[in-house]
Amino acid sequence: MNQRVRAIGLALLAAAVVARPAAAASAERLPAVLSLDAALDLARKHQPDLRAAHFNTAAAEARVDEQFSNLLPQVNGNASMARQAGSQVTVVTSGAAAGTLITSTRTTNVYRASASASQLLWDFGQTIRKRDAAQASADATLDTEKASALTIDLNLRSAFYTASTARSNVEVAQETLANQNKHLEQIQSFVDLGRNPTIDLLQARVDQANAEVTLINAQNDYATARVVLNQAMGVEADITYDVEPTVSGPVPGESSSLDALVEEALKARPEIASLQAQVRAQQMTNKSIYGRYWPSLQAQANGGYSGLELDRLTWLVSAGLGLQWTLIDGGETRANLREGNANIAALQAQIDSLRLQVRVDVEQARLAVAATKASLSAADRSLTNARARLELAELRYRTGVGSIIELSDAQLAATTAAFQKLQAQLKLDTARAQLTKALAR
Repeated sequence: MNQRVRAIGLALLAAAVVARPAAAASAERLPAVLSLDAALDLARKHQPDLRAAHFNTAAAEARVDEQFSNLLPQVNGNASMARQAGSQVTVVTSGAAAGTLITSTRTTNVYRASASASQLLWDFGQTIRKRDAAQASADATLDTEKASALTIDLNLRSAFYTASTARSNVEVAQETLANQNKHLEQIQSFVDLGRNPTIDLLQARVDQANAEVTLINAQNDYATARVVLNQAMGVEADITYDVEPTVSGPVPGESSSLDALVEEALKARPEIASLQAQVRAQQMTNKSIYGRYWPSLQAQANGGYSGLELDRLTWLVSAGLGLQWTLIDGGETRANLREGNANIAALQAQIDSLRLQVRVDVEQARLAVAATKASLSAADRSLTNARARLELAELRYRTGVGSIIELSDAQLAATTAAFQKLQAQLKLDTARAQLTKALAR
């Protein structure tokens, strides 16, 4: 017995392991250098929110089949055996007690087996409109799944660009620390020779320590960004991988007119399509409800055997038509129609609100792209000038013309300009990702 219980337990455990698709995400090994395309593929395979949306669609499609089944023949079978008790009256026909009635109790077995079949012939569209409403609801759920996929892509791109920028920040911090180490060695030799005062050495040490702190913070930000990226991909994995440095390319039509982009977005956004499908579903439901005012017609057939002994059963077969008509329902049908019409009006209002929101989404993303492109250009010029200033400050300090303050300020300006350019690039990448999502591409 214990072996049987153990075997059943192992079988259930194995089935549970097989039934967990999310485990594949945890076990999957990430590449040493993760690209944006690879990250998108992982998110589309493993993101739990996307899987949930997919199974919601599958459930909605199953409900369509549930409603369609009501249009097909229905067959039921029944078999029973019961012990029946009842009184029995017997008339004495001979002897001194002739003509006397004797009442006794008798118990017998009763056997019954029957089958029934029915087919809906016509119900003024009640059933078929329910099926159409279920199909429209399934279409709405599918569009909701598409909207979820767009949101997941946006979140993934934002997380990836953030991680890519964080990696570049680490490289800038490493370059700054290397430069500060070089300055420290140079200034140490100048102080040892007596050419420069000790305060220059102290300032160099402060700058070098600050550069170390900046590098530590940048490395921590990079690690945190990869943790967030893992969540966006829907995987449980170590953050030992590196993110491939990536910048976004231009979105086709990002410089087009606002009206053209909004028109494209209104046609493509799955959220609008989902609400429109919900309107169709409610319209079909209203038509089904209206059919309650009229009768429904069914064909019916019944057959079965019954008797007190298994070898002496009698059979009975019947067939015919059944008409069902609810004449008074207390106003429920009329109230259901009013509710359905109110739901349609509410959905139409949601569509109008969403159209306004789509316009805002497109315009905000389009303006953000234009602004960040301009700021990126300015940040690039700032970095070029800051690096030229640093080279000049290093030359002036080596020749004894410049001061340590001038060199320290130039290094800080170059580092700040490098970080600013990376942040400007990140804002542009994020704005383009938002525009892509707003256009449902």
